[in-house]
Amino acid sequence: MIKVAIIGAENVGKSTLMNALLGKKVSETQPIPGTTKGIIKRAFGTVKIPKTMKNPFGGADELVLIDTAGLYDPQYELRGKVLSEEKFKELLNEIASADVIINMIDAQYGLHRGMEKLHHILKFRYEKPIIVVVNKIDLIPKEKVEELREIIKKRLEQEPIMLSLVTYEGFNELLEKLVYYAQYAKKS
Repeated sequence: MIKVAIIGAENVGKSTLMNALLGKKVSETQPIPGTTKGIIKRAFGTVKIPKTMKNPFGGADELVLIDTAGLYDPQYELRGKVLSEEKFKELLNEIASADVIINMIDAQYGLHRGMEKLHHILKFRYEKPIIVVVNKIDLIPKEKVEELREIIKKRLEQEPIMLSLVTYEGFNELLEKLVYYAQYAKKS
């Protein structure tokens, strides 16, 4: 089983992404920050790794998606409104136990220092493969999209996927990255 945690600030589109990946409504979505108040896990299904990809672990594995509560307020660098200290620690433990991380960033607000720090801790201390996704690119001008891509690429030392869950721009690229990283997820 490969666990994929979807993390990010409040109202960045984590639940909407999970629903889009599953093709049905599993997570509650609202325009109000803090709708998801804990952890929601759902089986994505079996992922077949194409023969063209190097896969040291075999041809298929079950993928489980984990939708998480918002770690930070989207406008300020404060812990999410719905997270008590206990829930916050529980959430961080769930993230640390995941095999692959999808780090979602809201295109309207950019990258928070707290999320940048967490990204580097997960990447270097826990050695987690991370997919960086910038969501809501349909809400900002095209030139801002490229500017944001360059800033995030520099700060996180990784090429982000520019995504719109309204137009589905970047969605196929995300699926390809998910399959790619799933083949290298550490098996316990």
